[in-house]
Amino acid sequence: MSPGLPHGYRQIGEDRIRESVGLSYPDLAPGLVIEHRPGRTVTEVDSLLGAALSGNVAPIHTDAHYSSQTQWGRILVCSGVTLNLVAGMTVRSISGLTTANLAVDQVRFTASVHIGDTLYAETKVLTRRASQSRPDTGVITCHTTAHNQAGTSVLVLNRTFLVPLDAEAARDATDY
Repeated sequence: MSPGLPHGYRQIGEDRIRESVGLSYPDLAPGLVIEHRPGRTVTEVDSLLGAALSGNVAPIHTDAHYSSQTQWGRILVCSGVTLNLVAGMTVRSISGLTTANLAVDQVRFTASVHIGDTLYAETKVLTRRASQSRPDTGVITCHTTAHNQAGTSVLVLNRTFLVPLDAEAARDATDY
C-alpha cells in the first residue's frame, strides 16, 4: 500500500486507485476477528432461486400456504441459501484472494432463517501456516458465525482455504 492512500486501496496509475479485495496472508493472523458488513437481507428471490438452482422443491421452501400450516408459520429459507449468503459475505475480506477452498467443516444451522431476515457475520482466524505442497500459498482456517437482526445465532462453520503468501505479487500478476 502506498503512503497516503486510504486503507484497502492501491495506486495503479496517476490519479487512479483500485480497491483491494482480500486480506493478505500476514494480515490473517490467528485470533483476528472480522465483522463483515454490510448485513444481507434475505429476499424471496434469494430463497426461490436457491431452491430452483439446487433442485430443492420441498414445499417448506416454496409453498407459502403449506408453510403457513407448519411450526414456522411461513416459508423457511433453504439452509443451502443461508450457507451461501453467509459464506459470500466473508469473501471480500477473508478469502478474496483464495486460490482454492479446501474444506467447509462443522457446519451447524442453529436457528431458522426466513424471508426478510437480515444476516450479519463475523469470522475469527483460527490457524495460518505455509502450504507444504504449494510453496507460494498459505493455508488459513477460520470460524464464521452468523446471526440475524435480533442477534440470534443462525449458522456456524469452519472453512479452510489457500491464499497467496505474497498478495501484492498475486494482484500484480492478475491485474487485480
